[in-house]
Amino acid sequence: MAWRDVVRDSDRDAVRRLVSATGFFSPAEEDIAVELVDDALANGTGSEYRFLFADGADGEPEGYACYGPVTPGATRFDLYWIAVAPARQRGGLGRALLAEAERRAVAEGAGEMTIDTAGRPQYAPTRAFYERMGYAVLEVVWDFYSVGDDKVVYRKSLAG
Repeated sequence: MAWRDVVRDSDRDAVRRLVSATGFFSPAEEDIAVELVDDALANGTGSEYRFLFADGADGEPEGYACYGPVTPGATRFDLYWIAVAPARQRGGLGRALLAEAERRAVAEGAGEMTIDTAGRPQYAPTRAFYERMGYAVLEVVWDFYSVGDDKVVYRKSLAG
């Protein structure tokens, strides 16, 4: 496995495959994930979105994370997306991706990272993962995505 932060045209399809394979996201949400890739392709280093790909031996992404500062120059970064191919789940790749994204965010001046996720029961393993990674619930916005589907916001201090 190799880290890569340069976005390639082929990542549009790779990101869609990874996000779709999780079974958690709607086609509209998959489109949003690809739109962030498009932004990075169009704006290069001027994009507000940072990507980190975990490429397998064949050079294809087995997982990825998308993160960035909430505003230019901000010390708070958001993790927008993280997805790992089903065959690589539960093997530490998600943990490694998130830890490396945090490390890179700190190198850019981040002092904290926030993550928004859904409150539906399907997302219980996702929320447990974030908590194992040292994130704590900052806020719950009731019925945010739809009735019965809250937005759960996590926060982690990245300082020393």
